[in-house]
Amino acid sequence: MAKPGRDARAILADVKCLAIEYYAVTGRPIGVTGELAEFEASEKLGLQLADARTAGYDATRVVDGREVKVQIKGRKLTGGSPYRGRVSKINLAKPFDTVVLVLMNEDYEAVEIWESPRDLVEARLKAPGSKARNERSSMGVSQFKSITEKVWPT
Repeated sequence: MAKPGRDARAILADVKCLAIEYYAVTGRPIGVTGELAEFEASEKLGLQLADARTAGYDATRVVDGREVKVQIKGRKLTGGSPYRGRVSKINLAKPFDTVVLVLMNEDYEAVEIWESPRDLVEARLKAPGSKARNERSSMGVSQFKSITEKVWPT
């Protein structure tokens, strides 16, 4: 049960601590990276979070009077090669205008945020040569960064 008067930021600070502790005890991540990434992106980029389980996008913002639908992905970086790993599945059948990738450190704090428009993401996912990209709609973090712009910190 939530403590009265606590806001989402305070609750998520506790979630981060629990996720770190859980990993230290079990060696396994707990499934909170996506939620934490959504909150970080909304705070840092001024996005309005969509209702839970909205098909295709996680947040919106208004640009030149037009609503832009933003799909948010999160990746916790680990030691060694920081940009290893994959961006989770991007469902091209669902509506979205842009994809944001929040890269977080081992304490689940945002260190970089990258953004790419849908057309570039779709072109990369459909480019021949990779089963993971073509069939699973997933690409490596470094591949995603190659078609994006760093939007935070600026």
